[in-house]
Amino acid sequence: MPAAEPRTLPHTWEEARAAAYNVAEPLPAHEIPLDRAAGRKLAADIVALHPMPHYASSAMDGWAVAGSPPWILTEPGRRLSPGQAVPIVTGGLLPQGAKSVLRSEAGLLSTDDDGLPVLVRGGAARPGEPKNGQHIRPAGQEAAEGELLVKAGVTLNPAHVSLAALGGLDDVSVLGRPAVQLVLTGDEVVQSGIPTPGHVRDAFTPQLGGVVELLGGRVVGLRRAADNLEATLEALADTEDNPADVVITTGATGRSSADFLRPAIARMGGTFHIDGVAMRPGHPSLLAEFPDGRFLVGLPGNPLAAMIALLTIGAPLLARLGAAPLPATFEVACGSPIKDYHGPTRLMPYRLLYGLASPCANTDSAMMRGLAAADGVMVVPPHGAKMGEALTAFRLPWT
Repeated sequence: MPAAEPRTLPHTWEEARAAAYNVAEPLPAHEIPLDRAAGRKLAADIVALHPMPHYASSAMDGWAVAGSPPWILTEPGRRLSPGQAVPIVTGGLLPQGAKSVLRSEAGLLSTDDDGLPVLVRGGAARPGEPKNGQHIRPAGQEAAEGELLVKAGVTLNPAHVSLAALGGLDDVSVLGRPAVQLVLTGDEVVQSGIPTPGHVRDAFTPQLGGVVELLGGRVVGLRRAADNLEATLEALADTEDNPADVVITTGATGRSSADFLRPAIARMGGTFHIDGVAMRPGHPSLLAEFPDGRFLVGLPGNPLAAMIALLTIGAPLLARLGAAPLPATFEVACGSPIKDYHGPTRLMPYRLLYGLASPCANTDSAMMRGLAAADGVMVVPPHGAKMGEALTAFRLPWT
């Protein structure tokens, strides 16, 4: 028999954030190839596996020389004796016995008194050039073997990746990044064009995956589920080809005859950690866990409500799985009086005007215009707020 649908008191906004963060454990660190490492957080220090560079080389095109001019040219691959030189290119292995490199523009091929070819300083040579050790890159000049190159905890950029390659690494250890499967529901949703009355445009496919990526997730697939139990169960099933740590759904979080998400979770033996949050918009939000260890974040079907729910529940969960701290909150000064509200906490997109947070217009749960213009979201308690009162707020992932 499937588990009965939960009937619990909704979490407060603060409780929901904490519960979503504390319910999971960070994913284990793992090795990945360097070409996939940019943007990932480093789990273990990167140290040089050999001196960098690992051999003494020329910093210029020209000649490797030993002793004073004139220099007799010799065959490559031999040890140089004083008075000898050999052509060399930038990055070329410095032959044994070489003491410096003469730049190509500073040298001139000539002949000695016996008519034999020799290398001498040219007119472009600087006084005393080349000095001992000049234009040579010594072995270990950049780093010694075992020297720390990048400290654990850094988010790797392309320069870090290149440095790791120069240090001799092929792979690096990075923190886990949760894999996310998106499941979109709603028979009334159309994916393109102008919807007819009774239908609505798909507001999630163009943006939800991008927001998940900004929150630290990695989208591994997108499925659509018709409004029936069988289709919902099929869409929620895990697959070996595309395993996920988190399933994020849109719609079907209500309790109407057309909402099948809760019955599907119960049929699959899922445990409800959050069943509703005392907030507007986004009240009918869910966080569940399947017996196979996957988490499900259920977002309402209205676009603004879904975004608020994602930032309230999804952001802390993805942060925890990725070994990141709970997303930060801060205080803003309320820019206008907000009346009391006989209900739950309100999450209000705001704009900063003259240093004050003023609620945006067009913030009904089905609207996105207000959020598109917002600098952040402020948390307004049921009793409202006075002008200038300090309110808790959080940033938007794209600001």
